[in-house]
Amino acid sequence: MRRRLGPAALVIAGALALAGCGGSDSGDDGGSGGKAELSVGAAYMPQPVSDEMAAGFLTVTNKGGAADELTSVTSDIAGQVTVHETTGGAMREVKSLEIPAHGRLVLKSGGDHLMFEQLKRKPKEGQTVSVELRFARSAPVKVEMPVKPATYTPKTGH
Repeated sequence: MRRRLGPAALVIAGALALAGCGGSDSGDDGGSGGKAELSVGAAYMPQPVSDEMAAGFLTVTNKGGAADELTSVTSDIAGQVTVHETTGGAMREVKSLEIPAHGRLVLKSGGDHLMFEQLKRKPKEGQTVSVELRFARSAPVKVEMPVKPATYTPKTGH
């Protein structure tokens, strides 16, 4: 019985060691474990047509060697801000969205986006909306999101 456990234990230990090695595709770990380096750009909110809801769009760029996740968003203009994923034309609320190492999370019209619900005030074109993005591993980021015309379509960034 002891001989059977030995090889099985070696196989399990080997599999665990390999799984631990497969975490970073970037090769940028350098022994430090790697870190996400997040910045936010191309943020905007189309002027809401509803008194109750609005959408928000932005791009989170990660120049670091580790992935992170957008886990929540808050804003003083909304009772709650939810994160939505769009797949096959259908949107659904999700707990988080991944920001890959050396990659981007693009929130855009017709795709993944933020939903501002229970609006406390209806923002008008030309105003800005303050939001705070929270992440699984990185510090929160505050963003000023300009309010654009309801029909606004960005030329770049999305």
